[in-house]
Amino acid sequence: MGLPAKRRTKQSKRERAAHFALTAASTTQCPKCKHAILPHRVCQNCGYYRGKDVLHLKERDERAAKRKKRKDKQEADK
Repeated sequence: MGLPAKRRTKQSKRERAAHFALTAASTTQCPKCKHAILPHRVCQNCGYYRGKDVLHLKERDERAAKRKKRKDKQEADK
């Protein structure tokens, strides 16, 4: 099993670890809703990427509302 030949000094340790610092994530604005997003990602607020509706959030909301309405109606009929 290998052992270090010499002790690593505090300065050497700090110099080695100098580039480990965290950097803040760069964000851009969604061109449609102006929400802050990561570059090259779909906007989670409006669902658009490069001018196209990728997540179809409106349709999802409409389907969920219809399902909820049907469920409430079935419960009320019981």
